[in-house]
Amino acid sequence: MATHKIETCFHPQRVKMLSVLGLSLAFGLGLRAADTLPPVSAPPEPAAMKSLFNGKDLTGWSGDPRLWSVKEGAIHGQTTKEAPAQSNTFLILKDQNFANFELRLAFRCNADNNSGIQYRSKHITEGKPANAWVVRGYQHEIRNENKLPNVAGFIYDEGGKRNRIVLAGEKATWENGKKSLLGTFLDAAGFEKLFKLNDWNEVVIIAKANHIQHFLNGTQIVDFTDNDPQLALKDGIIALQLHAGKPMWTEFKNIRIKELAKD
Repeated sequence: MATHKIETCFHPQRVKMLSVLGLSLAFGLGLRAADTLPPVSAPPEPAAMKSLFNGKDLTGWSGDPRLWSVKEGAIHGQTTKEAPAQSNTFLILKDQNFANFELRLAFRCNADNNSGIQYRSKHITEGKPANAWVVRGYQHEIRNENKLPNVAGFIYDEGGKRNRIVLAGEKATWENGKKSLLGTFLDAAGFEKLFKLNDWNEVVIIAKANHIQHFLNGTQIVDFTDNDPQLALKDGIIALQLHAGKPMWTEFKNIRIKELAKD
């Protein structure tokens, strides 16, 4: 059978025009690149913050006594081959529920696994939970890594449907069953410069109504508005996570909170 060379009908200039047309259609459908936002600093610490940890023992907290202790003025959580966490387990602040608040603390951990700070969460005691300290709700991710996106600071839906709700560096909303990205605060190089590997990092979490902000070492890394009428969390407990899997350790100190009036 004879073969014939097929000439392309796409001239480079035509390809360029089609690309521009495609982008125009995308913008017409409401799709756009996220704006780069100017950096935002954490607000000054308010007066009369309430301490949630006495720096001496775990009075007021509940967790697996094999895994949680206090060392050198910090809450210390650690799993080992001899004392593993078969499922995610938490140190729970007892008998305190918070809705609108500013939470401040410092953390550090190793790079073998990850941890988290739970807020507006729920202690799960019904339906045969995997252990006595299972918590579900918003989680401020804790990691000893500085390469986006697997870093500290993103919002994870612990035990929920939405997984990584908002990544570190993002301003976003959640509505109509999905995330809408409105802008970004910092890029990979910016986060790498901001985060302190193998050292203490300062966290500020501000939650007012459906608006949540995360700050890391004085700089905003998350701005999230949860407009989902069924999934948005309005209030709940605070807890600290030890993740199942590889042996790890994590530490927290200077844990303090100020309850805020709802706007």
